[in-house]
Amino acid sequence: MSTAVHERLVRPARNIIGSLRLPGCKGISHRYAMLGAFADGTSRFTNFSTGADCASTLVCMADLGAKVNRSGPGSVEVTGVAGRVTPPTHPLDCGNSGSTMRMISGLLAPQTGRFTLVGDTSLSRRPMERIRKPLEAMGARLTLTDGHAPLMIDGGPLRAIDYTTPVPSAQVKSCVLFAGLQTAGITIVREETRTRDHSELALRAFGATLTRTSDSVSITGPQSLHAIDAAVPGDLSSASFFLCAAALFPGSSLVLDSIGLNPTRAGLLDVLTALGAHVAVLNIEEKHAELVGAVQISAPPEGLGSTEVSGALAAQLIDELPVLAAIAPFTSGGIRIRGARELRVKESDRIALVAKNLRAMGAEVAEFDDGLDVPGGQSLHGAQIDSGGDHRIAMAFSVAALRATGDTLIHGADSAAISFPEFFDLLDQVAER
Repeated sequence: MSTAVHERLVRPARNIIGSLRLPGCKGISHRYAMLGAFADGTSRFTNFSTGADCASTLVCMADLGAKVNRSGPGSVEVTGVAGRVTPPTHPLDCGNSGSTMRMISGLLAPQTGRFTLVGDTSLSRRPMERIRKPLEAMGARLTLTDGHAPLMIDGGPLRAIDYTTPVPSAQVKSCVLFAGLQTAGITIVREETRTRDHSELALRAFGATLTRTSDSVSITGPQSLHAIDAAVPGDLSSASFFLCAAALFPGSSLVLDSIGLNPTRAGLLDVLTALGAHVAVLNIEEKHAELVGAVQISAPPEGLGSTEVSGALAAQLIDELPVLAAIAPFTSGGIRIRGARELRVKESDRIALVAKNLRAMGAEVAEFDDGLDVPGGQSLHGAQIDSGGDHRIAMAFSVAALRATGDTLIHGADSAAISFPEFFDLLDQVAER
């Protein structure tokens, strides 16, 4: 890959104005791909995520016997295996995608055969012990390498369990539900902090029955799934970069069309509102139990205030925290983040990288084990940014760079393609310079 792709120069902007339609939600695309490939019949998806992570899921499902046909940009047809996968003769390559590895393990554990899951260097460092515990409690046999991938599953019939997740994780919850779908009895997942519910909504869309209480979800197995036709809503995590960019410029006006507004994901809109941004949600409709609508944002003339993100909100906004921290210096009172220790074990140690890069741009920041304090009222200068090969760090600091003095060079900018290949082009489209 050429240096030009590895690095990206981001120049300051004068304003953010315009309207965009964003690629499909990664989280929903992963789940539709897995469940469509597992279901009976042919599912058709439009606005499917263009990111490399969701492509990894499609490749894995094709390797397990599903037929995958990409009929155009964002258009995918998946003919499922009707509940019975074919163990491949080679390892399933999950690429950089923790979602793929953790959730697919739940689908595979009750199946007959041996499955080996591998990933790239970054994925091979991420914790997989968290899915081994519940799956082994169900009777599955998993072999890890020091708690990490490669991951080997010797599949077979499981027993239903009642499991409480020790760390809030939608991926672990999904893994257990996908196993429970195929297991006789009632499998229950309890969580202290409610995590995003894309899997529950997707399972229902494909015809499964689940029961929900305030702190648990249960599924009675075995159940079969049937194919659906669905448009994937625009990705709210991808939208967060544009929403935060617009919040930085008094006089901005940005509209994002057909964005997924799942209540377990939409906490960012509350945080931006708390900071003083003017946020309006228009044309809300429900599609396959997911809420979809347009989001309109403009920045307050007096600039952003201050806020704290902690507890359940920090768990819900885990993917959006890097960009909130990156814009915090431009608020009047700063942003305090706590209860986000999970950021340490993402594609990179995101807390350390956010602190490092803010300091490189001239900001003061205090780093804690589970978060950051970023004081407000600061000005940033252009700098060399170390993305650590992490897409969210590369994109977060591209947003901060819009309000900095001088140009900013993002190293490892190609990592953005993992989740959002169109990111830089769309940013240029709405940035007035």
